Amino acid sequence: VVVVVVFFTWVILQIFPVVLSSLVYERQQKLRIMMKMHGLGDGAYWVTSYIYFLAISLIYMSCYFVFGVLTGLTIFNLNSYGVQCIFYFVFTNLQISFAFLLAALFANLKTASVVAYTIVFGTGIMAFLLFQPLVNDASFPRGWLIVLELYPGFSLYRGLYELSKFAQGAFKIGTYGMYWEYLSSSSNGMREVLIIMSVEWVVFLIAAYYLDQVISSETGNRRSPLFFLPSSQKKHLASFQKPSFQSQESSVQMEDNDVLREREKVEQLLNQPHPNYSAICYNLKKMYPGKDGNPNKVAVKELSLALPCGECFGMLGPNGAGKTTFISMMTGLLEPSSGAAYIEGLDLRTQMNEIYGSMGVCPQHDLLWETLTGREHLLFYGRLKNLKGSALSQAVKESLKSFNLFQGGVGDKAAGKYSGGMKRRLSVAISLIGDPKVIYMDEPSTGLDPASRKMLWDVVKCAKQDRAIILTAHSMDEAEYLCDRIGIFVDGNFQCLGTIDELKARYGGSYMFTMTTSPEHERDVEVLVKHLSPHAKKTYHLYGTQKFELPKDEAKIFDVFLTVKLAKQKFTVQSWGLADTSLEDVFIKVATEAQ
Repeated sequence: VVVVVVFFTWVILQIFPVVLSSLVYERQQKLRIMMKMHGLGDGAYWVTSYIYFLAISLIYMSCYFVFGVLTGLTIFNLNSYGVQCIFYFVFTNLQISFAFLLAALFANLKTASVVAYTIVFGTGIMAFLLFQPLVNDASFPRGWLIVLELYPGFSLYRGLYELSKFAQGAFKIGTYGMYWEYLSSSSNGMREVLIIMSVEWVVFLIAAYYLDQVISSETGNRRSPLFFLPSSQKKHLASFQKPSFQSQESSVQMEDNDVLREREKVEQLLNQPHPNYSAICYNLKKMYPGKDGNPNKVAVKELSLALPCGECFGMLGPNGAGKTTFISMMTGLLEPSSGAAYIEGLDLRTQMNEIYGSMGVCPQHDLLWETLTGREHLLFYGRLKNLKGSALSQAVKESLKSFNLFQGGVGDKAAGKYSGGMKRRLSVAISLIGDPKVIYMDEPSTGLDPASRKMLWDVVKCAKQDRAIILTAHSMDEAEYLCDRIGIFVDGNFQCLGTIDELKARYGGSYMFTMTTSPEHERDVEVLVKHLSPHAKKTYHLYGTQKFELPKDEAKIFDVFLTVKLAKQKFTVQSWGLADTSLEDVFIKVATEAQ
């Protein structure tokens, strides 16, 4: 009997690692974040996930039960089908709830899988070596036995043991095993097991949701431990500073004139809203509290920005400047420390769920299900954007064609078989599905070949006509091709704002002169350049290659050619070049001066 019970315990628990691994996989791959940013709320995610896992588990348990009945095993045929079905149904739900509870504590799939299978096989072994002798020991306190049964694995074992024991006794005397009327017997542990499992089913679900909101950091936005209290919610809203148009001299006195004008425009729009502006930020700030005696870290410093419909705004900045923090706040993944932001007139602080429905996101890394096809991805995210029926099918078809994922059945292949470039195109397509009004793109053309990059740029440029796009990029070519305005972001704030031509005119009053020689002639090149332009500034130097910034009022193009001709007569010039200021030069100059 004991061997049979241990075996059935292992069989039933096999579904537990599947559920736990699936939940942790979505967390590790940041798929849940992706779904959240496209409008799938926590409630909808929990309900759909629970129903899905319940359906899978019930199919598995049905096969298990039918197989047991058809093979004529006494534990299935002699006990009441009703008692068995209720027992298996309750434990199936408890097992799913337990998996949700543990999933909130794991961020790594391998770790979760190891723990899950350790629980499965450890339960059978511990039940056999520890729990079973205590069940048979009449002197062992019943209360302590109930305490042990609070662990779901022991509850399962105890229930299976009671079914097996009743079936074995019934087989010997030729009668029936456990029926409903036998549950009231003091010697039958099935009743207490059903009560314990039913209560834990609900308690584990509530605890799992609580831990998911308070402990889980997958979204980077943990809620207060008392978030369910009305007073805590009021305190939460009060923690945001309301927009104030008092003097900001202390915080903005070092800002560029165009940044100040942008702030003034935002203040005007907050006083007199204009429907043409899709996104407005005012004094948005994110500060991380210091730890271990370190000072507080301000990632974003009172940023103000007004983004009209039809504009693609490019954010350029070095790594660690705060661009990702800003995007995370705008997409609801991080909570602003202060300030205000409005998307399509909706308050970022209180109406984020409504904002998700009009927002598209293309993250820096491709967040895709390996087993779903490109078409299934677009169908899923299209439904989240309230597309249905023929409108959904047509939108998916057009999207696949626009991003060159339609021909040859590419859209119907699993995303796990896609190349890096195909995954990138699919990620951009997902961000545009459902006609979102505001789109955030984080380096959208990363990993694409030149032809695919140009195709993607053309699609994005066409798509911006009736929506606003915020784009972060390290590619200056991408920024110049797509962006109507550029903001260079350094140390948590904009250092300058404007169109590309405006920035080049403002910061590009010089030529960029480059010359490559052998290392021993580097000093000779410096002397020649200083003779050509006394205020020339070296901006780059690497093993014989030097780059100089020549003020246009000092260096004439004819003089540059004459200097190069003289240099060639004195030493070997491997290569040289003269160019007007590029966006990359503007970026390097602004970023260097700011730092």
